[in-house]
Amino acid sequence: MTITTPKGFRAAGVAAGIKKSGGRDVVVVVNDGPSAAAAAVFTSNRCEAHPVTWSRRILEDGVASAVVLNSGGANCFTGAFGAETTELTANRAAELLQLQPSDVIVCSTGLIGSGDEKFRQGVLTGVKLAVAELADDETAAQHAADGILTTDSVAKTALREGTGYSIGAIAKGAGMLAPGLATMLVVITTDADLESAQLDTALREATRLSFDRVDSDGAMSTNDTVALLASGASGTAADEGEFTSLLVDLCQDLARQLQADAEGASHDITITTTGAATEDEAVAVSRAVSRSNLFKTAIFGNDPNWGRVLAAIGTTDAQFVPQQIDVSMNGVMVCRAGTPDAPVDTVDLTPRKTAVLIDLHAGDATASILTNDLTHDYVHENSAYSS
Repeated sequence: MTITTPKGFRAAGVAAGIKKSGGRDVVVVVNDGPSAAAAAVFTSNRCEAHPVTWSRRILEDGVASAVVLNSGGANCFTGAFGAETTELTANRAAELLQLQPSDVIVCSTGLIGSGDEKFRQGVLTGVKLAVAELADDETAAQHAADGILTTDSVAKTALREGTGYSIGAIAKGAGMLAPGLATMLVVITTDADLESAQLDTALREATRLSFDRVDSDGAMSTNDTVALLASGASGTAADEGEFTSLLVDLCQDLARQLQADAEGASHDITITTTGAATEDEAVAVSRAVSRSNLFKTAIFGNDPNWGRVLAAIGTTDAQFVPQQIDVSMNGVMVCRAGTPDAPVDTVDLTPRKTAVLIDLHAGDATASILTNDLTHDYVHENSAYSS
C-alpha cells in the first residue's frame, strides 16, 4: 500500500464521467488524525489554476484534513465560474466529511480552459461517490493513484518506513514537467507526529532535490501541487533529520517515475554537472543542456553530438573555462578539455537510460537534472492533446 499505509488515512478514487477516456477521475484522501498538520508546495507559474489559489490560501494556517483531486479538467482560466467550482468542491467534501471547507485542499489536472457545468457536476458527484467508498486498504490506495492520471501510462506510488512511522505517496505527471515543480500532482501522507512548520521545511528540501530537478520538456504547469499531510496516529515524534532524508528519497523515487513515463520519450537522460563553483551553477548548467532541443533530438537519434552540450553550457553564467570542460556520454569521454577525445562511434546511446556527465573543473559542487529526448511521439501527442 502507499497513501493508506500510514495510520489515520483513508482514500478512494471513482469514475464520475469527467475524462473523455473514461476511468477513475475523482479522488478523495482523508486524514482522520489525531493531528491535521499539513504543508504544500505549489507551482511558481504566475498563471495559476483556481485550485492552487484556493489551496495556497487555506494552507496558510498549516492545517488540512482532506484532499480532493480531479483529472480531466485543469479548472484554470475558467473565470469566476472556476473559482466558484473550487469552493463548491471544498464545501461538498467538508459537508460530507464533517469538516470546515478551509481544511480541504483542492487539486485539478487536465486541459487548461476547460470547465463547464458538466465538469462541475462531475466533480461534485465524484466527491460524494468517493466519500462513500473511503477505505484504508490497498485497493483504495490503488484506486486513488489511478484516479489522478491523465496522459500517464502508469500510476506512480512510493512508500518509505521510518523509525515507528511510515510515509506513503501517489503522484501523476507525464508532461509539462519543469520547475517550479515537475502537469504534476502529488499527495504524501505520514503518521509521524510533526508540526506543520517541520513538515514545510522537510517538504521544501525534498521538492528542491527531486521534483524541481525534473525538466522533461521545459514546460511549467499551472496546477502543480505537492501536499503533505501528517496524522500523528503513530504517536511517534519523528526525528526531523531522518524524516527529511526519507522524504527526499521518496520524492526522488517519484521524480524518476515521472521521468520514465514522460510523454513520447524514448530516452531517460540524467545530466550531471560536477566541478561547479556552486550547487546552483551545477543545476543551471545541467538544466541548460536539458532544455536544448538540439541536444534532445540528437539523443533521440542516438547521436552523441557533444558539441550541442558545450553550446548549451555556454549560454549560462556559470564559472568555467571552455577549454577545460570534459563531457562523457554513457561512460565514454567524448570531450576532454574542450577538444575531441574518444571516437563518437564508441558511444552506445541505444539504452533507454542515458547518462551525460559534465565536468567544469571550476569547483566541488555537483547537481543532476532528469530529462528526456524530444521525439516524434512527443510532438504528435501534444499536437493533438485538446482534440
